[in-house]
Amino acid sequence: MKTVFPISLIVFLLAACAQVPISGRKQMNLNSEQDLIAMSKTEYDKFLASSDVVQYGSQKEMIQNVGQKLAAATEQFLATQHASKRLEGFEWEFNLVNSDQLNAWCMPGGKICFYTGILDVCQDETGIAVVMGHEIAHAIARHGNERMSKGAMVNLGGQALGVAISQKSEAAQTLLLQTYGVASQVGMLKYSRNHELEADMMGLVFMQLAGYDAQKAVDFWKRMAANGSGGLEILSTHPSDETRVAEIEKFLASEDFKKYTSK
Repeated sequence: MKTVFPISLIVFLLAACAQVPISGRKQMNLNSEQDLIAMSKTEYDKFLASSDVVQYGSQKEMIQNVGQKLAAATEQFLATQHASKRLEGFEWEFNLVNSDQLNAWCMPGGKICFYTGILDVCQDETGIAVVMGHEIAHAIARHGNERMSKGAMVNLGGQALGVAISQKSEAAQTLLLQTYGVASQVGMLKYSRNHELEADMMGLVFMQLAGYDAQKAVDFWKRMAANGSGGLEILSTHPSDETRVAEIEKFLASEDFKKYTSK
């Protein structure tokens, strides 16, 4: 007997299947990105309202300046790759919060937060660009959507994420915050090793196109290692410092990096 699949299901699966820019990896995200963007805006505003947000000063200006440059470069790059659809619904925001944590994160829709604790490791605008590019890459690659697709089955008892969001489910809100590393030490640990390395790769391209020297990323990650960001790779979801630096150096020397950053 011939199996006939509903056209609506076929269209949905085709729409959910996409290719990540730069890496070319195929991915299937079953959650609505627009649902995540709407939810992220709400949670981002709630987080800022309950946090010690830096309102003025040179550090805030640096975050804003680097963020605007990276956002512009990312938008232009995706346009050249015919991938501007990944930016639908984005409204960039760049904020700095007083906290000793070595942390930064980016929610769907371009909602970015840096903690003052990571600025000493960044040292300057170039260091900030390394982190900013990496976090923007997570959002562009929709890594959080992938993580939440898996997490929803466990944390929401099989309930569809879209339904949980529409019902303002506390479990869905918690899942979002956990996925994006909000208010947790080093939010980057919330992603898999492959997602981390993919974000590194994409972030290097974005920062180079924004006018920053991507070669300096190696120095940044070595400083992070000196601050105790690493550990045994087998015990963590993120790559070891040695692996990360080696992969970054490999990509920076590759023809792909030259191809994507040549103007």
